[in-house]
Amino acid sequence: MHGSPDLPVEIRPDRTLRVKVIDACGMACTFCHNEGTPVTADNHGRTAGEFTGTPGPTGRVSIYLRTNGADFLPARIEPDTDYALALAAMRGSVDTDEVHFTGGEPTLHPRLSELVAIAHRLGLTVGITSNGENGAAVLPECAAAGLDRINLSVFGTTAEELATVQAARYASTALAERKLAALHATVDTALSHGVKVSANIVVPDHTHIPRVLRIIETYGRNVNVRVLTSLTDGDASMTAVENLLDQLGAQPVRHIHTAGASGSRTRYRLPDGHHLDTKTIRPTRLPDTCATCRFNNDHVCQEGYYGIRLYRAQNGPFMVGVCIQRMDLCVPLGQFVMSTLCREVQTFRDDELTRLTALHNKTSPPGARGRPRIT
Repeated sequence: MHGSPDLPVEIRPDRTLRVKVIDACGMACTFCHNEGTPVTADNHGRTAGEFTGTPGPTGRVSIYLRTNGADFLPARIEPDTDYALALAAMRGSVDTDEVHFTGGEPTLHPRLSELVAIAHRLGLTVGITSNGENGAAVLPECAAAGLDRINLSVFGTTAEELATVQAARYASTALAERKLAALHATVDTALSHGVKVSANIVVPDHTHIPRVLRIIETYGRNVNVRVLTSLTDGDASMTAVENLLDQLGAQPVRHIHTAGASGSRTRYRLPDGHHLDTKTIRPTRLPDTCATCRFNNDHVCQEGYYGIRLYRAQNGPFMVGVCIQRMDLCVPLGQFVMSTLCREVQTFRDDELTRLTALHNKTSPPGARGRPRIT
């Protein structure tokens, strides 16, 4: 990515647990992976092997469902004792200091602030990934409960742009206008209540550069903008991001790598003093689990090993997964905490921290707490 390879490097250990708290969503993005699970509303009454990977009545998709072996429907997670015990069990089995709520759309969860409060009381930092459609209504209570940050997925600044990435039943400019207004209200509400805001923007190719420039102009003064390459568009996406950075006059400041997961970023300073991040995927694999995977190549494995995810199966237990393209690897929570997979994840995190630290010529104790910075 754009800039000098001699930049300072910051290593951040992966201690995050992604928690799919709800499957419902008021949008129908044509590229959604839905955290690897079937769309519950379109699959009621179906069992494993019968789940549909094509849009149903909701118009929503789960793009990996046809090949990922998902065998359960996700249920809404409730703020009860089972949930608290599940978080405690995960924290006790792998180093965890942050939970990140996903969906579906987490802001549609009617008891989201209670989920935040329980995680916060357990000493966990809490974040949310959201499209912003209901944030203004729920963020004040979530902020009071301890919400630290919200990562917003931003698909456009005009109704036409947003409508083009929606399924046919949602491809209405009038509906898109309402969704954009809700997104703006979410940003304003989050900032006014002390919640950190990031905006994630995917750049598939050069035709999207004007759109991204408008988004940066709209949000970049108040939020941390993160530009993402498109996993499915390869070199065209990388080149477009390079061109975008050149047009902005962006200067690289430092690299940020997540030890034990595939996330990687480069931070840039803009001429006006604000910052922008580019986010890419490092080719990261679990040494044993990924070694024999049929998707283990540069063409098919799109996310690499990204981290661990917690689900609640409909009428079933909490489930733990390590890959949205291999949902057949999901196991019940009780089985996971006693498994070799659990130990492999923790060992991989520790080994990556040691390896990346040594690679960038700074020593740090294996498994050290905190976030060592390599400069």
